[in-house]
Parts: sequence; C-alpha cells; structure tokens
Amino acid sequence: MNSFPIVTAHTGCMNHPDHSLASLRSALALGADVYEEDIRVTRDGRLIFAHDDELTLANGQKASLSSHSLSELNELLDEDQLQPEAALTWIKHSGKRMNLDVKTTDALEAALALVTKLDMVEQVFLSGCEYPAALEAARRTRHFRKLLNINIGSFGEMSYSQAVARACEEAREARCFGLNVPYPLVRTELLNAAQREQLAVYVWTVAEEEDMRRLAEMGVDSITTRDVARLMNVKAEMTTLKERAAFDQ
Repeated sequence: MNSFPIVTAHTGCMNHPDHSLASLRSALALGADVYEEDIRVTRDGRLIFAHDDELTLANGQKASLSSHSLSELNELLDEDQLQPEAALTWIKHSGKRMNLDVKTTDALEAALALVTKLDMVEQVFLSGCEYPAALEAARRTRHFRKLLNINIGSFGEMSYSQAVARACEEAREARCFGLNVPYPLVRTELLNAAQREQLAVYVWTVAEEEDMRRLAEMGVDSITTRDVARLMNVKAEMTTLKERAAFDQ
C-alpha cells in the first residue's frame, strides 16, 4: 500500500457553515493537509468565497454577489464569513495548502494577485477548472498549479477508456498537474493511465468510510471530504495496519 492520500477538507466541513472561519479552524485542528474553498469575484473585482452568485445575507435575504462591491457585502454578510486574505494567512502560518475552486474565470486574476501578494504560490493550487477554464488559466499565468476537472459528460458519451484518454490529453494540453474526479468514476484503469502520464488523481467529495478506505487502497492521491474526522480515523487505522504488516515481515 502506498502512503495515505492527502486529506482535503471541503468547505463546510464537520457540519460548520460553508465559507466560515469555524470550518477552516476545524479542518486545521483535525489535521487536514489541504483546505478547499470556492472563489468568485464581487462587482469591483475583489475575491470572495462563494459557491453561487446568489448569497444569503445575515438577515436571511438573498443578494447577487456580482452586483455588490466587497465593502457592501462585508456589511451584509454574517460575521463568521471567512475572508480570503485571512484564510490564506491562516494557511500560510499553518504550513498547509489551499485549494481554490474556481467558479468563474473572472476570479483568476484576483486570486493570482492575492496569492502573489502573500507569497503563497507554492501553497495554493486551483481546481474547478474544466478544460476551457484550465486553458484560460494556463494562458493567464504559469505560476498557479491546477487540477483539471474532468468532463463528466464524456464518461457517458464514449467508452471509459476513451474518456480517460481524453481527460489525460486535456490535462497535458492545459499544463495541469492532475485530474479532479468525482469519486464514483474512479477505476484502476483511470489511475494507471494517470500514473503513466504523471498526473495526480484527486477525488471528491467522499462521505462514507467504506469509500474512503477503498479509494485509499486503490492509490488515489487525495480524498476530499466534509467529514475530516472520519477520514482521519480511516488514515490512522490503515497506517496502523501497514505498520503491523511491515513489522511482521
């Protein structure tokens, strides 16, 4: 068995609100290697953590992120809303890594500017990049490492082997270091093809212990989960079994 996969904590982990300081602190306290957040930009081009353009404000009302400036939103959002610069600073001092999940290509420039300002290019990588977005990211900057979000539809439109070959080809063309794959699509064939192309395989978003263990045994490079405690328990159990097996030899 290889070493255990990288533990990636999905925003909103351990039942904390998405994009909250409580979620980040919980992930770090539990020992996650990577923290994942969704990124978009406000009307004035400032980076913000959000999955969708529509936000729920502290008073329960809905608002469009892209139609508000950052200062306007900061007055309306819940006080526990995590600010990108603060989150990245936490990550920098912890020595961990940050996965910025790009929801719109407009966020690329703002993300690069902030990460460069904080001197964190080596601690941050991008996901959420389907092929066109990955190409755009490659065009804009060579500094960011990025995962290719595989084209899920291609796995229903062509054979599994063809879809895997397409994913690897697109990753190479867009200069990605790996593939970001929904875990039900992972098979040994995909892992073998990615290994031949020297591409990492990151899987999302895993909730059940049985799936965590199976994927770890298959040899994926990272598992993303909201239940970090459960994944850390699986890691501890599998590490202990590996150590015992090595001792018995």
